[in-house]
Amino acid sequence: MPEADKEGGRYSLDQPQQTPGFYLKGSHQLDWGMKNRMARVFDPSSGRTVMLAVDHGYFQGPTTGLERIDLSIVPLLPSCDALFCTRGILRTVIPAECQKPMVLRASGGPSILREELSDEQIAMDMDDAVRLNAAGVGIQVFIGGEFETRSVHNMTKLVDAGLRAGIPVMGITAVGKAMVRDAKYFRLACRIIAELGAQYVKTYYVEEDFETITASCPVPIVMAGGKKLPELDALTMAYNAVQQGASGVDMGRNIFQSDAPQAMIAAVGAVVHKNMKPKDAYDLFNSLKARGDSLQPRDERAGAAAAVRFAERSRA
Repeated sequence: MPEADKEGGRYSLDQPQQTPGFYLKGSHQLDWGMKNRMARVFDPSSGRTVMLAVDHGYFQGPTTGLERIDLSIVPLLPSCDALFCTRGILRTVIPAECQKPMVLRASGGPSILREELSDEQIAMDMDDAVRLNAAGVGIQVFIGGEFETRSVHNMTKLVDAGLRAGIPVMGITAVGKAMVRDAKYFRLACRIIAELGAQYVKTYYVEEDFETITASCPVPIVMAGGKKLPELDALTMAYNAVQQGASGVDMGRNIFQSDAPQAMIAAVGAVVHKNMKPKDAYDLFNSLKARGDSLQPRDERAGAAAAVRFAERSRA
């Protein structure tokens, strides 16, 4: 691989990037409308987000847990900070009276029936995102993939359209089947995505040197949930990610494929926004699960209060 310089090692982990005048990393010089949409996705009190990812159907079809989004996902909307979905699901299933911000999947192409998934195109016009009052759009970027250049150009075209409309773009590090998932790869992919204009980046967590990924990326990073894990493992991963510089999570299967999705999203929220330790969050999950996983929209304050009580107990 040709390199002009060897990758550096001066990440200065003890010196956070300054954000004068606005709380989100790398966002202080954006237009007002762009910052307003970012502030809808990232909670201003914590600077973090719990995005609920349900866009899997754009290439996987009715994934387990997403067979009936009206039944499995709509009840979870009060507990997330933002929903990451396709425009088709937004128009057909998500109630228009929902006040949660929507981030829309903007790329598509091959399905799981194809071996090569990187052959994607822009799959929606930014005008439609404006029509749908979207808070942002997301697009896959296949660094190192067969169609790397096309996916990068897809993203930059979307960034240009987003800048005209005031809509942020979330660049997503798409990892091919044969690629190594390590910090060196994700440092490269996240930095390229940020350098070429995405306002925030979605990437995977790695156990070794994840903090160097967040430190070397000048825009917020949200952690991708990835494959379904046991609940304690998923909560631990989310905790480690935010403690190591992530600005939240965009989690799907680890929530909607849980035996108790309402309890799980409440526990994830406590980890992300309250810095609750994984074991305490797992206790919260089990406590809410024992209640029947029946937190309804009107019970959202009760769920938040339970999280605060658990956090206070863990500090005692």
